[in-house]
Amino acid sequence: MAVPFRRTPVYYASDPDAWYEKTYSWKAEDVPLMVAKPHLPSNTQSADELSSVKIDQVVIGSCTNGRIADLRQAASILRGKKVHPDVRCIILPGTQDVCLEAIADGTMQALIEAGCAFSTPTCGACLGGHMGVLAEGERAVATTNRNFVGRMGHTGAEVYLASPYVAAASALAGHIATPEEVGAVKGGSR
Repeated sequence: MAVPFRRTPVYYASDPDAWYEKTYSWKAEDVPLMVAKPHLPSNTQSADELSSVKIDQVVIGSCTNGRIADLRQAASILRGKKVHPDVRCIILPGTQDVCLEAIADGTMQALIEAGCAFSTPTCGACLGGHMGVLAEGERAVATTNRNFVGRMGHTGAEVYLASPYVAAASALAGHIATPEEVGAVKGGSR
């Protein structure tokens, strides 16, 4: 169900004789799962250091992290489990094609059975327009791309940005959590 390219992609690379003052290398498996704390995406901390942060809502998807791979990551954590009773968990596929694929492969069913609200594609929750608007004092973990003051509702609310793995684990735990903390094993990329 992937949407075909509508144009030929252009790939860019450095000149073969380019030199660099410094190069850096990291092993992805050595980088802990990170969370962006309020109120800037650059205000980061390791997810396992934020377990004291209680949450009221999780938003997985929208235009950012609403690909089928992201929804499958969340489903791999939530499948056969239930969202914490004090947490609202909202799933927003990025496109109608992603929504249809999530239906076809059972991803949507796993998320709904876990207690998530599954919507058609919308920007509502992400921008605080409708569906999941945060009240004063509420906290959300979101896979969206911004967490500035008032982003998802009241200016007194807080938004923490995370991967689908951390967001789904947090939905189960009722606080910021890692998949390992809730007894889940990650599959696919982080």
